[in-house]
Amino acid sequence: MTTEPKLLEIDRDYMVDLMVRLLEMASPTGRTDEIMRLLGEEVERLGLPVELTRRGVLHAEMTGEREDLKRVVVVHADTIGCMVKDIKPNGRLRVVPIGTWAARFAEGARVTIFTDEPGTSYTGTILPLKSSGHAFDIEVDTQPVAWDNVEVRIDERVEGPDDVRALGIQIGDFVAPHALPYISDSGFINARHLDNKAGVAAAMAAFKAVKESGLPVPVTATLVCTVAEEVGLGATNLGPDVAETLSIDAAVVAPGQHSREDTVNIAMHDMSGPFDYHLTRRMDAMCRHLGIPYQRDLFTFYRSDIAAALEAGTEMRAALIGFGTDASHGWERTHIDGVERIAQLVAGYLQVPFIFAHDAEPVGPVETFPEQEQEVGLKVDPS
Repeated sequence: MTTEPKLLEIDRDYMVDLMVRLLEMASPTGRTDEIMRLLGEEVERLGLPVELTRRGVLHAEMTGEREDLKRVVVVHADTIGCMVKDIKPNGRLRVVPIGTWAARFAEGARVTIFTDEPGTSYTGTILPLKSSGHAFDIEVDTQPVAWDNVEVRIDERVEGPDDVRALGIQIGDFVAPHALPYISDSGFINARHLDNKAGVAAAMAAFKAVKESGLPVPVTATLVCTVAEEVGLGATNLGPDVAETLSIDAAVVAPGQHSREDTVNIAMHDMSGPFDYHLTRRMDAMCRHLGIPYQRDLFTFYRSDIAAALEAGTEMRAALIGFGTDASHGWERTHIDGVERIAQLVAGYLQVPFIFAHDAEPVGPVETFPEQEQEVGLKVDPS
């Protein structure tokens, strides 16, 4: 069986609109119910069956000609954030990070403090302890950059812990940095939390394009949206019927890296080791076939949903593609063209069967096992 995918048109306006709506909704790891309800309703509007697990992980299925096995496209909707560690004598909040990010990028962040009382939240700003240039002069520049050296100034009349507690703020409340999305006339998207809300928008746009095209889907595809990737608990429960998983996440744009903001970026290796040899090279071949600009890259200080799935014991081929993201986990930037090209590649991926007939079962005989340099383009072994 040979399948040549078609380059599908992506609804760019839908993709960008969804991305902005997601960016404007706070979803730090541990407080994701609202955004998962939004995504569930969005999937239902696409006409796909959708389920949410107890914790809120979304599974949306596009039924293919083969239903006994699945391929997964995985993204995460949770983001970095903070949690209240202490209420200080001056009425400000000591916070700790949720996920891995630098206090340097927290300084100056506008935030929302969510209390346990439904509908009650407050705004504020994360500031270094010495934040007044007129009071501290050069000490503003020489003070340490660390989480112990920042605090949240609440936008309310508070002078001490009793005033803060009277607002309903308490230890363990979530503090979410505002994304503040801005799209330039040249197509650059500037915002916090593009990791991974740009990826979610790309995946949704890809499934929408395939659904509306009416093209046959050879293998049942499940869109999985996780809720704890930023703390290492990504796609931990994919199931034994998953043969392939493609993760979409932020690719690292920085000196010494090869990723670009306006292309697809194929990850060859991250902290969990090399990605699957054959599936990764299929992504390369599909980009060339579809005419999608792409880069190959390695990420040194990086984990994704894939790492959690493999560590959980899922026996599958796994690859990762990313939209190029400058200043990741800080004031991030990517380009609409790059996000759209991710969606185009995913839409193409959904049109093709598994690479090898051997992958149809969890285990198989030696004679059907692929050779290392076997063709991995747009062909599969005869079944």
